[in-house]
Amino acid sequence: MRFDLHIHSECSSDSSLTVDEILKQAVERGLDGIAICDHNRVEGSLRAIERARELNLALLMIPGMEVSTSEGHVIVLGIRENIQPELSCMDTIRITRQKGGVSIAAHPFKKGGIGYYAKETDAIETFNSRCMFGENAIAKDLAQALGKPEVGGSDSHILATIGIGYTEIDADPNVESVLSAIREGKTHSYGNTAPLHVILILLIRGMLRRINRTGKGLYSKIFHESETI
Repeated sequence: MRFDLHIHSECSSDSSLTVDEILKQAVERGLDGIAICDHNRVEGSLRAIERARELNLALLMIPGMEVSTSEGHVIVLGIRENIQPELSCMDTIRITRQKGGVSIAAHPFKKGGIGYYAKETDAIETFNSRCMFGENAIAKDLAQALGKPEVGGSDSHILATIGIGYTEIDADPNVESVLSAIREGKTHSYGNTAPLHVILILLIRGMLRRINRTGKGLYSKIFHESETI
């Protein structure tokens, strides 16, 4: 089966995709399943599971989120409650395992990745469609050197890239079988890098968000200071 295990919905501050848009695109791309992995929130993933059931879609939904640890980002699959962000990578992995989930090093050698802490996770994302400068190759070399399972995902924040990074998984069509297959390395990662114009659009959007946040923070500071004068 073919899964995109790294998609962001509007529950992430850097994406505006609705759950219904994601589901429709995933079906049109011929995917067998997806994991919506919003930043530090499982709500988008749970909403997608509910909507897929309501729409009677032949799409297997894996609950997930992308947790910001103190060292970088870890994808957590298979649990239905939030994990506190900014814990250490090791604590996040430990909690994930205690709850029966699977931990994956997201884009370990891209900005925001956990680097060589990836050796501690259950699997390594060795293809991420937003990695353009050899980060995927380094991740793949590490996974193969360690004998770690490999997964792939699009890391989509826009519709156009859903499914261009994916994981082939040898499993039965249910969540537990998929999670077990990832742990056991019955996976292969594949995909195509996002087009340059898409990367540029995402970079510009990110810069605008940071400017907007900075502006709001500055306005708030000036406003509160004026209140005390």
